[in-house]
Amino acid sequence: MLLASNSSSILGSGLRSPEEADIASYKENRTAQIRLVSSHNEVYEPCDDSFALVDALLADRTNLLEHCPTMCMEIGCGSGYVITSLALILGRERGGVNYIATDINPNAVKVTRETLDAHGVDAELILTDIASGLENRLAGLVDVMVVNPPYVPTPEDEVGAEGIISSWAGGENGRRVIDRILPVADHLLSEKGWLYMVTLTANNPSEICLQMRKKGYASKIIIQRSTEEESLHIIKFWRDFDTTVDEVTDQSLIGFLGSLLAQIPLFSLWRGSNSNDNC
Repeated sequence: MLLASNSSSILGSGLRSPEEADIASYKENRTAQIRLVSSHNEVYEPCDDSFALVDALLADRTNLLEHCPTMCMEIGCGSGYVITSLALILGRERGGVNYIATDINPNAVKVTRETLDAHGVDAELILTDIASGLENRLAGLVDVMVVNPPYVPTPEDEVGAEGIISSWAGGENGRRVIDRILPVADHLLSEKGWLYMVTLTANNPSEICLQMRKKGYASKIIIQRSTEEESLHIIKFWRDFDTTVDEVTDQSLIGFLGSLLAQIPLFSLWRGSNSNDNC
């Protein structure tokens, strides 16, 4: 998650301010409105990574509606901006969708409830670490999972710290929590399940895609946004039944990795796109 100290440089690079995001959501009437999102000094507020994740869901909205999910889940709900937006994206068009959101921060669970209530939508909120205690109940049932994980590279001892630090502290390469989430997602996702995840260039998103490929998942960069300081990728994963795990050889993985790297350019100027590039 983007650190608050980066906000001025990010906004100066062309990303949306909270006010601009609120105007856009009001016009669309499909995402949470910033003015209705509750807050707490120990809860991560919606920032450019949150906006990018919701924009990715909006960009994929037609597919999401056709997907007809019955169980949607957010791991690490924070302020509730993303899970509320997902419910609004789907809820006005589809009934019978269940929403679950988890967070390790009790203040985040409280704030998310307030945000949901303010928008007239509902979700089951659970105070837990990632999805601890839900493995049996939700195994193979989640059709859509959204995750804005702690991805900022930090000292290892900050990972899992109490309060707001836990929302961004990702340890070495920002991968400590991400690498814990991926097998959980694999266990909980249904056969038609989709995972949308925020990653930073420092997290080595190509390696994340490669790791999921070994588990039988295809992947696509839905949105890519960059500043002078960092580059965000919103990646969508889904089970690829055309390729079994046994067929993923070392040689095919090398070719897969090469094609992915070619699709993630290194640059410093801001760029926003609804990419159709496959990882």
